[in-house]
Formats: sequence, structure tokens, C-alpha cells
Amino acid sequence: MASSFVVGGTAGVAFGYYVVNQTLKRKVEEVLGAARTEATSIVEEAKSKAEQIKSKAREEAMRIREKILEDINEKKLEIERLKARLEAEERSLQQEKRYLEKQERELQKRAEALERDYEKRLADIEKRLAEIEKIKAELEEREKALEERERMLDEAFAEVDRKLQELAGMTPEEARDILFKNLEEELSYEIGKKIQEFEEDYKDRAEDIARKILLTVMGRIVTDTVPEATISTVAIPNEEMKGRIIGREGRNIRAFESLTGVDLLIDDTPDVVVISSFDPVRREIARRTLEKLVKDGRIHPAKIEEFYEKSKEEVEQEMKKRAEEALTKVGIRNIHPELKKIVGRLYFRYSYGQNILYHSIEVAQIAGYIAAELGLDVDLAKRAAFLHDIGKGIVEQEGSHALVGAEYARKYKESDIVVNAIASHHGEEPQLTPYAVITQLADAVSAARPGARYENYEFFIKRLRALEEIAKTVNGVKDSFAIQAGRELRIIVDPEVVTDAEAYKIARDVAQRVEDELTYPGQIKVTVIRETRAVEYAK
Repeated sequence: MASSFVVGGTAGVAFGYYVVNQTLKRKVEEVLGAARTEATSIVEEAKSKAEQIKSKAREEAMRIREKILEDINEKKLEIERLKARLEAEERSLQQEKRYLEKQERELQKRAEALERDYEKRLADIEKRLAEIEKIKAELEEREKALEERERMLDEAFAEVDRKLQELAGMTPEEARDILFKNLEEELSYEIGKKIQEFEEDYKDRAEDIARKILLTVMGRIVTDTVPEATISTVAIPNEEMKGRIIGREGRNIRAFESLTGVDLLIDDTPDVVVISSFDPVRREIARRTLEKLVKDGRIHPAKIEEFYEKSKEEVEQEMKKRAEEALTKVGIRNIHPELKKIVGRLYFRYSYGQNILYHSIEVAQIAGYIAAELGLDVDLAKRAAFLHDIGKGIVEQEGSHALVGAEYARKYKESDIVVNAIASHHGEEPQLTPYAVITQLADAVSAARPGARYENYEFFIKRLRALEEIAKTVNGVKDSFAIQAGRELRIIVDPEVVTDAEAYKIARDVAQRVEDELTYPGQIKVTVIRETRAVEYAK
């Protein structure tokens, strides 16, 4: 019984162990299966995330690569633009270098010529002084001879008086009257002849001295003659810029030409745009405006107006600077600010192709040298001569530039001597002082130098100005520009004053007046521009 119980207990334990073992094994397998499933899920999820990260990384890499390529292309374009601009500037610098080298050679030649002529001029001066001393000695000798002759005549008169009294018993007064009458008849011809000889001699000597003074003055004047050109050029970085300047359907170039009053010549010439106008002020403002537009790169009507106003202000400052430089060079002080403004305008004014400000400086220098030779006030002579063409800078008043200039000089408290020199330098008023004569002479010397002026150009400019003035006299006209070398007259009218129908009438009327009042070759196109703008502000 006991043995059966042991066997049964052992069997029960074995069975329990088996059951427990199987149960544990099954649970272990379940746990392992779940772990394997979870591990597989984690791996798959990790692979999915890895693929997503790789995809995003590839996309980011592609985006960065495209961005880098885009930046590289932009840099390449910028380098090309800079390269083109540098090449254009280099060409411009080369041209300027050649010009400066030419100027240097010419100045060297002039310096050598002046050095060679120095001894000659010195000898001429010494010769002139010797001639003056000789003339002085001759005059002294003639004076002594006249005194001796007068003494001999007195003795002869006394002897004649004595003899007449002895022979005729006349009183001394009666004898003297008869003697004087006879002598007057005998010597009148001889005296007249001597006077004529003296006059001719001194006239020849005066002309010789005047000629030598002018030669001395001209030998001391060395100035450059810079004739006016009617075009300016602006370098552009590439040919694409020409299209941007023209604009869609030509709106940019039309706005530019209407605002500035110049012609833009865009042709096949590489990397260059040409600005054409007979008015130097308009041309300079247009050149600066176009350079700013090219540098900025944004070209449209609003920017054109913005840069035009800036350039206009710059040119005003340039004229002020040029006036101060000219006044300093000539040595003129205490001049009225309004006259100084007019002087600045002369830098952009030309007469017969000659720059009026440079001409005024030259005339002042010549007048100063002449005044020094004659022993007159050098500063006063230079002041009168420098201001002689001031009327050419006053465009708002009609009349002779000499009389207009004299009126302004008088208005701004210049002396009567200066006013008379200005008014009389073309013979429109009498010359009341030596300074007026010197001013006229210096002006003639400056203008008469070979190459200083050319008249055909001046006639052309006067015709274009007359063309513009016809349009400006019409009511409602804001401005007018003669362009295309005078073949077109462009008129800007006030849209608040002139209607569309009236614009056509203005075109016809102006064309008729041009036909009646001017002489010109070919035909002239009259264009009236009436621009209406609607502006509103969003708040």
C-alpha cells in the first residue's frame, strides 16, 4: 500500500512536472512569438521611417543642389554683366588715356614752343624799351631845337622891329602887326605840313606799340578750344539692356524722350546708346538720367521721372561749382549770388560752337593783360570782360544779349564802368571808358582765333530755338522740343487746359506758323502730346 502510494505520488509529480513544463514552454513560445512579431513590426517601421528620411534627404539635397545651381547661374550672369561693364569702362578709359596722352604731347609741344619763344619775347621787350627811350630822346632833342628856334625868332623879331622903326618911323605895335601878318602867310603851309608829319609819325608809332602789346598778350594766353558736340554716349553692360531701355511697345523710350527733350539713338553699335540734342543742358541731364537707370536696372516711366529730377538737381549743382571755379580762376570777388547763378549757366551754353564760360575766362585774361600794359586797373578790366556775355545765360528775357546783360548787371549793383563795357561791346551803346574798348578788343581777339568758332553750327542752333519758341507762344503748351535734327517738333500740352480736339488744332496752327515764319529744307513733323494721368491713394 505504501509502495503503491509512493509510485502513485511519483507518477503524479512527474505528470505535474510535465504539465507545468508544457505550459511554460507554450507560454515561452507565445512570448517569443509576440516578441518576434513586435520585433518584425519595429524593424518594418524603422525601415519605413528610414526610407522616408532618405526620401526627404534626397528631396532636400535636390532642392539645395537646384538652389546652388541657380545661385551659380545668377553669379555667372552677374560676372558676365560686370565683365561687359568693365570692358566698356576699359574701352572708355583707353579712349580717355589716348586723349590725355595727346593732350600731354600737345602741352609738351606748347611748353617747348614757349620756351623757344621766351628769349625772343624778352628781346622784343628790350627792343621796345630801347625804342621808347629813343623816342624820348628824339622828343627832347626836338624840344631843345624848338626852344633854340624860338630864341632865334625872338632875336629876329627884335632886329626887324628896330629896323622897321628906323625906316618907317612906325610904333612897335604897328610893326609887330605887319610882321606877324607876313610871317603867318609864309609859315602857315610849313606849320601845317609839320603837324601832319608829326601826326603820321605818332600814328605809326601808336599802331606799332598797340601791335606789340597784342603780340605780348597773345603770347601769354594759352587756352584750349573745346568745340561743342551735339551728342553724348552712355555705355551699357549688354545688348539686352537696349531692349529694356526701349520697353514694351516703346513706352520707356517715349517717356524718356518726352521728359528730357532729347533723341535716344539705339542702333547696332555694341554696348553704346547715343543721346542727341542741340541743347547742352538737356543732353547732360538726359545722360546722367540714363546712366542712373542702367546702373539701377529697373527701367520704367516712374523710375525715369525719379532719376530725371535727381539728375536735374545734380546739373544745377554742377553749374554752381563751375561758376565758383571760373570766378576763382579770374580773381573776381564780391559778386551777387544771382549773377553767379547766371555765370554757372554759361558752362552749358555755346556760341558759334565756342563754350561761353571758357570764352569769358579767356576774354577776362586778355583784358587783364592789355590793362596791365596800359597801366589801367587790371581787376576792373577783368571783371568787365568776364561779365560781357552774361546776357547769353538769361534765356527768359528777349533782346540783345549785350543790353540784357547790362540791365542785369545794373540791377545787381555792378559799377557803371562794368555796365557800359557789357552794353557797348557790340557797338549798341557808346563806349564811355577805356575798359569798354578793352572789353570789345579782348572779345574780338578771343573770337577771331582760328578754330575758336564756326558759324554754320550757330545758325543751326538759332533755327532750332526759333522752332521751339513758336510752339511755346501757344496757350496751353507746357514745353516743346526740337528733335531729330530739327525734323520733328514735339509739343507737350497741359491736359487740364487743352482738349483732344484742341490738340489737333494746335498741331495744325503751329505747322502753319512754321511754314510762314521759318525757312528750312524738307519737311518738319509737328507732334502734340496730351497725357492724362489718374492717381488715387489706398489708405
